This record gives sequence, structure tokens and C-alpha cells, in this order.
Amino acid sequence: QVQLVESGGGLVQAGGSLSLSCAVSGNIFSFGAMGWYRQAPGKQRELVARVFSGGDTNYADSVKGRFTISRDNANNTLYLQMNSLKPEDTAVYYCRADDRFGRVFWGRGTQVTVSS
Repeated sequence: QVQLVESGGGLVQAGGSLSLSCAVSGNIFSFGAMGWYRQAPGKQRELVARVFSGGDTNYADSVKGRFTISRDNANNTLYLQMNSLKPEDTAVYYCRADDRFGRVFWGRGTQVTVSS
């Protein structure tokens, strides 16, 4: 079983910072890509950032220059450093992993709330 567990969410004032973590465990050979997605109430889930096995990254335009995604392969952990947070960043943040066999795995999410 493959499991993804997010942590690090919370309440922060606008302009502040938070760091999210996603711990991956279970029977899996390897991951081709991992990423962070977010979903606000009444809105569709959207991509925040992704990192690929070769180290390349991709960010949503709305978070470029403020968020940084990184991956610790040795510990099977994904991170998202969020700086200069804005109220519009408020959402449930989900971790996603895609393995090399075409399977997709999701965490259950962690709430991030940014006050104005």
C-alpha cells in the first residue's frame, strides 16, 4: 500500500511563511513525479508545483517567486516552502505522486489559511 501524508498546514498572516511536508510510504518501485495541488471551497483543484525525477520543476504562475518545491529522495519526502503568502493562497493543499506504472496517489490534504 502506498500512502501520502501531508503536514505543516495552519494559520498564518499575509506576508508570512509556511512549510509543508509530504511523507510517502508503502510498496512502490519509484515515483516519476510528485507535486502539490490545492483546492479552495467551490473551486476546482489546481496545480501549485511539481518536481520530476530528473529534478526539473514546474510552478503555477500565481506562486512563482514565492513558493519552492523540493524532494528528498532518500527519505521519500516532498516539501513546499511558501513565502510571502496571500489570502488567495488559502486552500486545502494535497500531495500527489505518480509512479512509473501509471498509478496516481493522493494524500488527504492539509489546510492552509492566510489571514488578511
